[in-house]
Amino acid sequence: MLITGANGFLGGHLARALVARGDTVRSLVRPGSDHSALAGLEHTIVEGDVTRPDTLGPALEGVDTVFHLAGIRRATSRDDFIRVNAGGTQLTCEAMVKAGARTLVLCGSLAASGPSTAERPRVEDDPFAPEEWYGESKAEAERIAFSFGDRLRVTSCRPSRIMGPGDHENLTFFKLVKRGIVLRIGGAERRLSMVDVDDVVAMLLLQADRPEAIGQAFFCASEQATTVQAMMEMIADALGLRARTLYLPERVLSAAGALADVISDRTGRKLPLNRKLARQLLAPGWVCSIEKAKRSLGYAPTRSLRESIDRSAKSYVELGWL
Repeated sequence: MLITGANGFLGGHLARALVARGDTVRSLVRPGSDHSALAGLEHTIVEGDVTRPDTLGPALEGVDTVFHLAGIRRATSRDDFIRVNAGGTQLTCEAMVKAGARTLVLCGSLAASGPSTAERPRVEDDPFAPEEWYGESKAEAERIAFSFGDRLRVTSCRPSRIMGPGDHENLTFFKLVKRGIVLRIGGAERRLSMVDVDDVVAMLLLQADRPEAIGQAFFCASEQATTVQAMMEMIADALGLRARTLYLPERVLSAAGALADVISDRTGRKLPLNRKLARQLLAPGWVCSIEKAKRSLGYAPTRSLRESIDRSAKSYVELGWL
């Protein structure tokens, strides 16, 4: 098994699960990157980059299955997103064909499909309708991967927002609660799907092992949808804190995201808020259906949102992030 992006949040959890079940794991990591997520794991690290085809051949020698997780979530231009997330998928698929690897499990994203409506969750047959560069690049990555369906066994997992121990993406919400703030965003109620990292790992393994997954894409989420306010109230409870509710008008959130991007561009600092997050929070909803995965693959998420929050909070405290 080869995992691209193995030293990331999801990649580290996947690598540990594969090793635990007895698989031989090879981790593709960029030169000079942080390997701490893989510490103490019996596996092989191969330095390489999915945007550099000369590094992919050696990494794929003798490999049958590739979990393609490598990508970027933040960039200053559309070209960077497309080059890494879509272009890296193209180069990975080409290298797999050349090396004789057979199965590609792509980690896509709900962002590729775009927001849901308030009335209806996203389903897999809906056309892609991404609203920002990251989602656009993930949609293109999935199109590219399935274009190799005549040469590779391809399946795509589209997780919703992932939470769990060691995650950076949701740390902002925990830090705000730590400061005594729970956000209530103006406008209509906006619901979102969340999923624990362990459930995403279980889904990726199902898709690698089950022939029914080949040629198909599946959403991956928990059974429960929530709102930002409800999630932050659960975070406060998990941290044993009392927090005040701060009403945030839609226009203020949009302006704050734009200002944060200007500051980031000028200083090089990556701030927790940006236009992308502001747009996500202001979308009508980010809810997806998992009925296809349950019906076709027997997917059964085991972690509730509250359990994911408790696990995340504990890890943040232990890591000194809160």
